[in-house]
Amino acid sequence: MTDPHPPGSPPTHTPTHTPSAPHPALPAQRGAGGTPAPATPAPPATRHRLTWPLLSLTLLSLIPALVLAWQRVAFEQGEKTVALVMDYPAMAVQAQRVGLTPQQLLDRYKALGVNGAAVYEDVIGNLEQRGEVYVRRGADLAAENPGAGVDPQAAYMRALRPGGLDGLSGRYTIPTREVQIGGQTWLEWPTDPSFLPAGPNEALIASLKAQGLVTLYRPYDDVAVRAPGADWPDVPFVAFTGDEVIGARTPERLAQIDRAMGRRLPALIEGSEQRGLDTLIENRGAARMFALNPSWQNRLGPEEVASKYALAARERGHRLLYLRPFPTVNETEDFLRRTSTLLERSGVTVGAPVIRPFAPDGTLRALSLLGPLAALVLLGLSFPLPRLGLLVAGGLGLGALALNGLDPFAGTALIAALTFPALGLVLRRSRVTDWFLATGLSLVGVLFVSALGANRESVLGLEPFRGVGLTLLVPLVLVGLSFLPRQDLRQTARDLYHAPIKLGDVAVMGLGLAVFALVFLRRGNTSSVGVSSTEAQLRQDLQDTIIRPRFKELAGHPLALVGLSGALPGYFSLMLILGGVIGQASILNTFSHFHTPLLISAARCFIGLGVGLLLGLIAIPVVRWLLRLWTTWGSRRAPTAEVRA
Repeated sequence: MTDPHPPGSPPTHTPTHTPSAPHPALPAQRGAGGTPAPATPAPPATRHRLTWPLLSLTLLSLIPALVLAWQRVAFEQGEKTVALVMDYPAMAVQAQRVGLTPQQLLDRYKALGVNGAAVYEDVIGNLEQRGEVYVRRGADLAAENPGAGVDPQAAYMRALRPGGLDGLSGRYTIPTREVQIGGQTWLEWPTDPSFLPAGPNEALIASLKAQGLVTLYRPYDDVAVRAPGADWPDVPFVAFTGDEVIGARTPERLAQIDRAMGRRLPALIEGSEQRGLDTLIENRGAARMFALNPSWQNRLGPEEVASKYALAARERGHRLLYLRPFPTVNETEDFLRRTSTLLERSGVTVGAPVIRPFAPDGTLRALSLLGPLAALVLLGLSFPLPRLGLLVAGGLGLGALALNGLDPFAGTALIAALTFPALGLVLRRSRVTDWFLATGLSLVGVLFVSALGANRESVLGLEPFRGVGLTLLVPLVLVGLSFLPRQDLRQTARDLYHAPIKLGDVAVMGLGLAVFALVFLRRGNTSSVGVSSTEAQLRQDLQDTIIRPRFKELAGHPLALVGLSGALPGYFSLMLILGGVIGQASILNTFSHFHTPLLISAARCFIGLGVGLLLGLIAIPVVRWLLRLWTTWGSRRAPTAEVRA
């Protein structure tokens, strides 16, 4: 592709070959009039006549994005109340083992911050444990009553209290019949009914509500139940068990559950995708709930588990913290104390959460679409080869929209996340101060990503940001393509093919690829590459004390500053600038987790920027001193050696 004189740009001289980089020991090259040459060997950006109009349109479109950011912050500031919901059956078992009643142990835990209880639906086995009904195997009953016509393969149930069997036979589609055996009335079941859902424990739930506890109901699913949800108690939240909600397999049954929910809100359990839940959330919203698997919880210990629960409430938008007791009461109390302390330190209130759906203004979102699109066109026009840039920009835009199912808001949010981290370093990359321009444009992109990507579903975590992995990769590629010299691409290919490659070059490039691969594989909350115990402990200490910055930014920003300084010769500076792109991309990546409050992401971002800037400013003179020491170490000793000779 030949593009020596792009339309709208001043004529430029097209070199045939790119000059080689100077040796680090040589004096810096100087331009015309004795002015210093750019610190990095990358070609400058194209200054197109549309540069300023496109920048102006981007900044104008930033106004509605700022208004939307303000509205989101106001919404999130009112969502800082959480409920500490204790698993009641697990707590009741623990109480029995230590010689306490469930209420006595609950009172101890309430004093440490617990303000809610989760109650499972009864099964017929629970009725038997409470002495309301009595269930016998048919084989046992037949042995005791020979010749009474008892079916040894059936199960038999009789009431121990008046009305104990009322409604049970009509509750299920399983055929039952009343029989007389030994002068008593039994209900015959073709299968063991012990695990059939039997409805709520109304007395227990009424007692918990009378204590002012936030009550969470956990119903069981069974296709044998005729009218699921018909007898659910009046509680604010419902959390389903298993990997699907009741009725998820049949539309009619799911519609029945949707009606039964009424004003109750379903719990959206972290890390547990439940089929059919989106249908229940569609017209009423949901409450994000955080819980840990009991075996995993016991492996971690009270302090680490408390840290995770506090993080979930502070930074991940969870309003229900589902607690399970540790094996011992002392461990559980330590866990509750630490959790309450961390929540108080984070400004999170323990109480009855009031859940409101997030509803951004549609007109403001539509006006915000213009900014990322203008920035994308500007990026393409600013490449040293503008026609290549426009081709890349067009493919990027179409790909982002296709990845998001042609949704204009989600697709343009991805365009913003891919464009703005690269835009600043494509426009200017000749001096250290250009880092501030790159960072400023990345922060502009943050507002567009929030304005276009944050909606009711994404704030709940139901719609994850599609293409989040690309936000670390594509900006790197965009800046790398902008390093191509302003000449025929065929000549660039010939230059690269004939360029002498040294073993050191191969080693440096291999190291760079390995570092990027490590960063890319370790993205997200869970990754294929784990962290060491030391790093895990450091992360926990940081997140318990402050809002932990992302390590990618703490490394990326210093790399960019050192690269822009030109302290290293040749392509080394360009490689460091590419490393710095990861820091800029991480800023946008941080804000693409919409369930995290905007101010939390902002705090994490600015802490990373501040520390990264400080480390970079320290690193620049240190790198220059080390290079000077490397190149002059032998020459300082040479005169002494000659005298001795």
